[in-house]
Amino acid sequence: MKLAQLEQLYPGVARLHGTERSREQRIAGAVLATGPSSLASHRSAAHLWGIPRPDDDPVDVIVVGARQRFTGLDDVIIHRPRDLERLGRQRRSGIACTNVLRTVLDQGAVDQTAVSDAVGHAITNRLATLGAFDTVVIQHSEHGRTGIVALREAVAEWSIDAKPTDSMLEHAMHRLINRYRLPAVEFHPLICGHEVDFRVLDSRVILECDGWAYHGLDRSNFERDRRRDAELLAAGWIVLRFTYRSITTRPKETADRIAATVERWA
Repeated sequence: MKLAQLEQLYPGVARLHGTERSREQRIAGAVLATGPSSLASHRSAAHLWGIPRPDDDPVDVIVVGARQRFTGLDDVIIHRPRDLERLGRQRRSGIACTNVLRTVLDQGAVDQTAVSDAVGHAITNRLATLGAFDTVVIQHSEHGRTGIVALREAVAEWSIDAKPTDSMLEHAMHRLINRYRLPAVEFHPLICGHEVDFRVLDSRVILECDGWAYHGLDRSNFERDRRRDAELLAAGWIVLRFTYRSITTRPKETADRIAATVERWA
């Protein structure tokens, strides 16, 4: 019987010859090669959490405790942090890695420009809340930690009126409102017992952002939205609903519709 051929990936770690090479394979190999205390971190952990990253990223690994020197890991960056908070072990694709909060915080130390999108991805995909990221900022601000400024700015960017956004779509709508200088809005007010996305101040106009996954695919949410709109209409409110496509690909048309509705109401 012919034995499968092995090909060294890193010292002490091999792959089956002929198997498909992947980023996950490299990350898993680096974690195994650096010992049982290792975790995929920074850019590598971001990839494992589904946060978009460039294909040519190096492999990032956090090594806790061990002080040995590693050789033969030319494409691997070894991190030995003094800050050991939030280093609880998580697994993504079967690979030990940092949790999503620590991952985004650490990303600020190696790629500050990517932190805002990483926060948005985590919020939109319900991996973490903006409140949780805000807690991380508060916990680490006293130490002047590398990357904390980028995370603080991202938290502020993903907040509207000091309230966390639920989705990237609300964030896009707020940018649209500011870009086209539409009337001022209140974010997430409670009206007739319902929390709405935006209320145009000094008017009876409500703006709702309808993501397809939440408002379209789920029939119960769709029916609930219709009942809520009927209650608000009966109470004298005008509800305008906008899809992802209308907000992101037809912003001028969306802005004109909002402005015309507010003008007609006035």
